[in-house]
Amino acid sequence: MRSITSCYIEKAIKVSDSYCSWPSINQAYISPNHVPSTPNTITCIYKAKTSPQTHLFITLTWCNISQGISIKVSDNLNRISESYQLKNNKGNKGFKACNSEIEVIWDVSNAEFINGSPEPTSKYSLIVLVDSRICFLLGDNIDEQHEKADPSFNLISRTETFIANTVYSTKARFCESGLAHDILIEYCNGGELCVSIDKKEVFQVKRLKWNFRGNQIIFLDGLLVDMMWDLHDWVFKQTNGRAVFMFRTRSGFDSRLWLEEKSGCLEHSDKGRGHDQFSLLICACKNPR
Repeated sequence: MRSITSCYIEKAIKVSDSYCSWPSINQAYISPNHVPSTPNTITCIYKAKTSPQTHLFITLTWCNISQGISIKVSDNLNRISESYQLKNNKGNKGFKACNSEIEVIWDVSNAEFINGSPEPTSKYSLIVLVDSRICFLLGDNIDEQHEKADPSFNLISRTETFIANTVYSTKARFCESGLAHDILIEYCNGGELCVSIDKKEVFQVKRLKWNFRGNQIIFLDGLLVDMMWDLHDWVFKQTNGRAVFMFRTRSGFDSRLWLEEKSGCLEHSDKGRGHDQFSLLICACKNPR
């Protein structure tokens, strides 16, 4: 009898390594035929270890220069936490969260940005200390005082918000050992949705008035990745429509293959075991409001 896992992988769309891009460049692929929209905001959630038994969630939201950066620190993503603005290009800010003293040190005064993105790609730094211990480092411009620190953290969620366009381009790595992949989503006025990964079209959805919601499984870097879309408001609302696209990796315990896990036959379970899922959310709005 064939395994359930092999059935999932057979039905999933496979993205060959020969099409994969290398992670040395943080710039997303731009279609030569269309100009993708620039994200208005980018929100990243990191899980940072503060001790062998505890961790905190650090949420960073990158906006344009006038709005600056916002940060939240929490021990539970389902709990509402206060957000703090880091408005200056360089500075430090202290506050209390989760019964700990938090200090944030940042410098984006010489940061470089690509294609108008609010998130810097180089020449910046952002450091978070919890009770005087460094638990988070971001950027390539870390000073000598902090560069020897080796905090443990990983990205678990990324949300990009776009305004008034139908072509969305981004770059994402779905596991720590995987490659950075170019993702291009194109919505055609003729009622079609095209999704490309690493310059290769992986699937197309036609007749969106009937298929405005759906999902597709993609096999990428040895992982099952669910790609889901909801275009109802975008298709049926003329002025304030919104489209939502999500890519989410499955862990070994969330792949709906638990029957085989009990019998010890679950393939690829080591990849998901003990690792956090990663999700990429793309929100597109016809209008800012």
